[in-house]
Amino acid sequence: MKIKLKRDQLDILIEKSKNYTNICGVDEVGRGPIAGPVVSCAVIMGENHIEGVKDSKKLTDKKRRLLAKDIFENAIAVGYGVVDNYVIDEINIRQASLLAMKNAVENMKDKDGNHIKANLILIDAELIDSDIDQIGIISGDDLVYEISCASILAKIYRDDMMIEYSKKYPEYMFEAHKGYGTKKHYEVIDSNGITDIHRKSFMKKYYEQANGKTGRGNSL
Repeated sequence: MKIKLKRDQLDILIEKSKNYTNICGVDEVGRGPIAGPVVSCAVIMGENHIEGVKDSKKLTDKKRRLLAKDIFENAIAVGYGVVDNYVIDEINIRQASLLAMKNAVENMKDKDGNHIKANLILIDAELIDSDIDQIGIISGDDLVYEISCASILAKIYRDDMMIEYSKKYPEYMFEAHKGYGTKKHYEVIDSNGITDIHRKSFMKKYYEQANGKTGRGNSL
């Protein structure tokens, strides 16, 4: 089974999920930044429902990290998938996101390090290359508890990666913008060029516009 649902079809997802046990929520973060990887998390949650869980974009960093402790405590299995900027440039960001999600599902382990396989995957708006039954639903990261949990863990994992990168490239302030194309980020790029973690495929249009306005010879 592989089906895609609209936001207003949550009742169909609930009905079709009834006969499954190992239900895995999957989400990714990092499609939009011009630097850094795309990261996905897959998680199978226990029976206890954690209050306050919702789309990670609607939570503060402090709240996300508080919820993450409860998510880890209650999770049956967790897995991550990380696809770096080189692969993003090679296969495009959508395919890299799908690959990250697939890897996250395949990397799921319980607290003892045993690999755990889901028998149903719930995904935010996508379907992945897997023989496991799956349902993709629009706005799943906000509507579906398991996907929201995955969203929170993926966001923290990627943010922490970008904080580590900021130690290697302190002038780029990755700890602040997490690789997104902010005004200050582009100003540093104008002064210092791009780093080894920048997505060249995301920078082409910017350099074309910049060169058109200034006549400078900056290039990738």
